[in-house]
Amino acid sequence: MSKMLVTYFSATGTTRRLAETMAAALGADIAEIVPAEIYTNADLNWRDSGSRSTLEMRDEASRPLLDSAIDVAPYDTVFVGFPIWWGIAPRIVETFLESTSFSGKTIVAFATSGGSGMGRTVDVLKKSAPDARFLNGRLMRASESEKSIRKWVDSLDI
Repeated sequence: MSKMLVTYFSATGTTRRLAETMAAALGADIAEIVPAEIYTNADLNWRDSGSRSTLEMRDEASRPLLDSAIDVAPYDTVFVGFPIWWGIAPRIVETFLESTSFSGKTIVAFATSGGSGMGRTVDVLKKSAPDARFLNGRLMRASESEKSIRKWVDSLDI
């Protein structure tokens, strides 16, 4: 099996819980995608047309800054987790993918959502890491079991 890294962005802790369970299930390393400016509750208010998250998601060129880089060089497979915002991954995930080379790496997206599916998320993310091989991602519950995660990963062509 390849050397794996579970990365994740989590504004409220939901995706963090899932990423921790996934890393434990896979025996993988884990790293958090941390924004330079942490999102406040007001920033996350999707009902506010002027909130930070709304403005970022409306602007396809928006790339929120990262607090620090994540070294993916030692890994063959990188799982990238995030909540679904406006039907896709938050823009900071694109920042992360564009911040380093994923050449020759396999990326597997996983997401949490309060109601929407993965939509066109993987197609959008492929543009940010064009040299990577993307496998089909999956929408998951934050309470997903290690057994369920392991079964899913075992079904992938990694």
